[in-house]
Amino acid sequence: MSAVFESTYRHEDDISVLLVDDHKCVLWGLQKLIEGEHPRMRVAGTASNRAEALQAARSTAPDVTLLDLDLKGESGLDFIPELLRVSGGRVLVLTGSRDMAMHERAVLGGASGVVLKDEPAEVLIKAIDRVHEGELWLDRTTTGRVFSAFANGGAKRTDPEVQKIATLTAKERQIVAAICSERGAKSQSIADRLHMSEHTLRNHLTAIYAKLNVKNRVELVIYALEHELAQR
Repeated sequence: MSAVFESTYRHEDDISVLLVDDHKCVLWGLQKLIEGEHPRMRVAGTASNRAEALQAARSTAPDVTLLDLDLKGESGLDFIPELLRVSGGRVLVLTGSRDMAMHERAVLGGASGVVLKDEPAEVLIKAIDRVHEGELWLDRTTTGRVFSAFANGGAKRTDPEVQKIATLTAKERQIVAAICSERGAKSQSIADRLHMSEHTLRNHLTAIYAKLNVKNRVELVIYALEHELAQR
């Protein structure tokens, strides 16, 4: 099955979701579920393997990638960090496995949460919402295991830059791209382009600087170019 990319048109406040699963019937059902949330959510595209998922993530820059971990012999665990890097969004694992160690590895690899496939549809929709807002979606057992792993040095296994980039919201990524494309422009000009006040832009930039650990626009542009954020 080839990757399918949906229309690039989007409302400013919608949540774009990339669906990655190797079963056509599951993809069909997920598409119908997300389409039923229109205009609050939309399907950015679908994919059934690693190559298609990365291609779709790079092309559509989804807010949330809904990722199955078992893709015809490929493990979704192996490319979560790469998905985060190329999409600039967040990853939410959707799996039929109840292996807590696997759930833990997914989160330590950068996923923002895990939802079991037998959960009700409304749980999945809520999880997408929460993850998009920057929250973690985990059951109590997995949360405890993950925090314990971090306390014992498990966080060292993750890419710190991927983690920082994953904290950016869709609006913040849009601002970074605008800053990079108009490097010499004044703040008011960039704010006008983004349809916001200069004060609002400065507030966003303060948050972005803190998340990426940069001090000013020059450092932000350098960081964005190094980590392929300029086109988000």
